[in-house]
Order: sequence, then structure tokens, then C-alpha cells
Amino acid sequence: MDLLGSIMNSMDKPPSLTENERSIIKKRREEMERRQAIERDRLRRFKEDIENKMQSYFKDPNNKNLKFSPMDHIYRSIIHEVAESLGLLSYSFGTEDIDRYVRVYTKIHMPCEDELAARRRGEPWNDEIKSQLIEKRKLDQLEVEQELKRKPKKFVPNSNYKDKYAHLIGQDAALEAARKTETNKSYGFVPSENKKDCRSIEQTMADIRAKRKLKEKNLDEPSYKEN
Repeated sequence: MDLLGSIMNSMDKPPSLTENERSIIKKRREEMERRQAIERDRLRRFKEDIENKMQSYFKDPNNKNLKFSPMDHIYRSIIHEVAESLGLLSYSFGTEDIDRYVRVYTKIHMPCEDELAARRRGEPWNDEIKSQLIEKRKLDQLEVEQELKRKPKKFVPNSNYKDKYAHLIGQDAALEAARKTETNKSYGFVPSENKKDCRSIEQTMADIRAKRKLKEKNLDEPSYKEN
């Protein structure tokens, strides 16, 4: 402990602040706190103004949406918060740090996916554009329906063929007769290998000539009738 104490005592202590330096630090801290208070008050008043603006604007049922000017993220977040508290819908459009802005809608006039996609692309949107898009989709649907009509339809019989003989032999027998049958290998079945002609061409021609000679011989022999 004596060694440690001697080492600590030998180390240079940080210079103590003068009264003037302490005063400067205090003033800087007070200035920072004052600016923070001013910023909090500005954000509070901004929130109140936005809330009053939305309530006043959407009192008119003909007002469908409200567009705000481009602003920083902190102010846009306040708009989203106020819109949610009032039961409204809010969306951000545009490029961050360039022209990012907020548009607020009533739930009765909530935007469709086409409008959101158009505004995200930076394209204009209004009732005329919406009507043109709806008309185009109707024409496309009509074209598809006409194309389907030109294609041949799958034939569907008017009656079930299984019911054809039901009135004669009964429903169960008719269904049994309509089932797909399989070849009974134990009765009347000849393997395809047994049906193959294994004779050579020469042997086949010789057999044909022999049959022909036998037939000619039978024709040349006189036939006798019994008296």
C-alpha cells in the first residue's frame, strides 16, 4: 500500500478549472438546454397546428385527402402520429432528403393500390386518370372473354352414360357394366410374344408356294359323286 500510495502521489493531477472556465461550461450547458426546450416547444406547437388543420379540413366530407409540403423525417413522423390518433390514413411519397412528403386520407376515401403505386413512382393521379384506367381494364377483360368464346369448348354429354341402361338392369348392374374392365389373363389371353411370326422370309415364301401348289392340285383332281 505504501508503494501504491507513493505512485499515486507522484502522478500529476489534472489541473483544476478556473472560475472563468467553469462559467463558460455552465453557459454552454444552459444554452444547449435552452435550445432543446425551444425545439420541444416548436414540435409541440407543430403537432397542435397539424391536428387543428386536419380536423378543420376533413370536416368537409368532399375533401378526400390532404397533401403536406416536403419536410424532415421528425416532422413527417408527427403528421403520421396525429393522423393515426384522428382515425385517418397517412402515406409518405417522394425521395428522402429531396421531396419526401405526407398525404393524409379519410378511410372512406382510402387510396387504391393503383393510386399508391402511381404516387410512389412520382406520377400524377386524379379522377380522370382513374376512370381511364378502369375503362382500359374493362376493355382488356372484354377482349379476354371474346378470346375464350372463340376457343372450342370441351364436350359435355347431356346425360350420364352410366344411367343409360339403369332402367333395364338396375342401377347397381349398370354401374358395374360401365366400369373399366381388364383382360382376364386366365381366359382367352394369348401373349403377344406367341403371336409373333418367327419364320424367316425364305421360309415364309416357301410355305406360301406350298399352299398354292396344294390348292392347284386339289382343283385339278376330278371329283366323283357316289351313285
